Amino acid sequence: MAPGRRNALILGGAGLVAAAAGFLAGPALLRLGSSADAGAFGQAAFTDLDGKLRRLAEWQGRVMVCNFWATWCAPCREEIPLPVAARQKYGPTGVEIVGIAIDNGAKVRQFTASFNISYPILLAEANGLDLMRKLGNNGGGLPYTVITDRQGAVVHRKLGALKPGELDELLGPLTRA
Repeated sequence: MAPGRRNALILGGAGLVAAAAGFLAGPALLRLGSSADAGAFGQAAFTDLDGKLRRLAEWQGRVMVCNFWATWCAPCREEIPLPVAARQKYGPTGVEIVGIAIDNGAKVRQFTASFNISYPILLAEANGLDLMRKLGNNGGGLPYTVITDRQGAVVHRKLGALKPGELDELLGPLTRA
């Protein structure tokens, strides 16, 4: 076998191993929390739809589902009924859903009214991208959901739309803890 072909095969094999490791370990690594996560949440502050400055730390002591989204994001629009239903179901058990809109305030106000969103919505605009990156979403994709426990530790992260039943699987054990 020619040395150039052998080197290409070795490099290709190493690339496949690295890709497989990333595929297998990536989801687990995204779920791991750290003190940096808690610090990112504790310091984050955005205005709500009424123009009041709100800090994510105000929901500490509750299980928090932080959902980053935008009105122009089709998967975000599709998943909106799931956090709305989860707030109704789990709100009385100490869960808060917080929507963080990476979008224009006027569009968000109109959207939240038409979809009857009852949970707090914060207007992050481009500043939300920085928080998402600190929480593990380096590509800035939407939707992005981060769930914290009552102590503020990140217990789950998901890039992409939530599926029916997924929040029940995640929140059920956290509300019983």
